[in-house]
Amino acid sequence: MQTEEFSLLKYLYMPIHPEGWRFISLFAAGTLILLWLWWPLGWVGVLLTLWCAFFFRNPERVTPTRQGLVISPADGVVQMIVPAPPPAELDMGDAPLTRISVFMSVFNVHVNRIPAAGRVLRRAYTPGKFLNASLDKASVFNERMAIRLGLAGGEEIAFVQIAGLVARRIRCDLAEGQEVQAGERFGLIRFGSRLDIYLPPGAQPLVVVGQTALAGETVLADLDSAEGPRQGESR
Repeated sequence: MQTEEFSLLKYLYMPIHPEGWRFISLFAAGTLILLWLWWPLGWVGVLLTLWCAFFFRNPERVTPTRQGLVISPADGVVQMIVPAPPPAELDMGDAPLTRISVFMSVFNVHVNRIPAAGRVLRRAYTPGKFLNASLDKASVFNERMAIRLGLAGGEEIAFVQIAGLVARRIRCDLAEGQEVQAGERFGLIRFGSRLDIYLPPGAQPLVVVGQTALAGETVLADLDSAEGPRQGESR
């Protein structure tokens, strides 16, 4: 019983990302106006304000830190695992790499995290469209922020924040040359979108399409493992 109460309190007092406070304030101000105009309509504003706070929640995560592990940078559903060339602006060549796409709905935590320890080799913003982020072509045509990351073992990975149909703002706090650790927060996308992760040649994913991933916790790949691709079933 005490454990359940502790979990509930931890959920209710979950930290909020700093970027969220101005939006929460705007929603709250709108709610006061609606309550003044017509109190039943004000309750709609209350619900929207609570949703806004829920959207910008910023929970603590426990990150596996062994060298070779690639951790999910986003909460959401593993939507696609396909071979695809990395974004041209990262100068990683045009040979296809295994790309894992994690789709974030408006109900997921939207704080993004570093997938592996290393150094930021390149940071490249590309303006573009705002197509539905669930479409494969969103990787090419949508607005995005791409990061090329050099790992301690000499490998390189890439991860890309992609704007979507509703998402119109990408925040990335990384700079070229910056040293980073797996699981560190580095930005967010509002409101709902996707993250693409490009694995080094030969690396096999340890997740399957349809699986739910947690940013900073779910292991997407192990670069030191010889395990083959995993299979999954809905149960």
